[in-house]
Parts: sequence; structure tokens; C-alpha cells
Amino acid sequence: MAFFDPGLDLKPRDEVKIEQLEIEPYPDRFRVFIHIRVTPFQERPNLLLSARDEHDRLVSEMSVIETMHHDMEFTMHLRNVEDPTGLYTLTATLFYESKNPPQDEVVEAFEIPPAGDEEANG
Repeated sequence: MAFFDPGLDLKPRDEVKIEQLEIEPYPDRFRVFIHIRVTPFQERPNLLLSARDEHDRLVSEMSVIETMHHDMEFTMHLRNVEDPTGLYTLTATLFYESKNPPQDEVVEAFEIPPAGDEEANG
């Protein structure tokens, strides 16, 4: 049973990168939709997704160990935040044995709008 489309060009680990990272806050403002796509691979990579607030405080983290999929979607929950309004960064780190140094890393900023502003931003 193949996990990938047989037409995909599977790359060796040294060519695997994060190709796309999309972040979209849910209307409840405490959850964030994450879409991440990596190069189709021969060897399964690991991912670490870390969300930090504007004070560099970790508010959510997720580990994906040896993913079987190159195109993934997740929901992250912002933790220990009374009012999630503000600016955040999401760091996506792709690695194999060690995160230091990572195989690839992408940092994207996103914003949680104030309550009631969902229509203006969505």
C-alpha cells in the first residue's frame, strides 16, 4: 500500500524542506489552523511547531515524529492566555536526528484580532 501518489518525486533527506506554512486563527481566537506542506520525502522527517506571543512566551507546541504525510493540517490551542488578542510567531522546524541545526526552519507571524473583529479580518 503506497502512502504517496506514485507520480510524486520523492526526495532524499538533504533535499527535504518546508514548502508552505499557512496559519489561520479560528473564530474562537484560542485555536489556530495550521497547514504545512513539506517536500515529498524518501525518509520520514520530524516537525516541531512552536507558537510564541509578542513577549516570546511559549503558548503552544506540537511535535510530529516521523510523519508519513508531506501535506498536513493541525489545530493548535493557545494555552495560558486569558485574552489571546495580539501578535504571535509560529516556528516550524523540520529535522531528522537533531534539531541543532535543523534541516529547515520557517517562522511566520500571525495575529489574533480583538473579540468582535473576526469579520474585519476574515
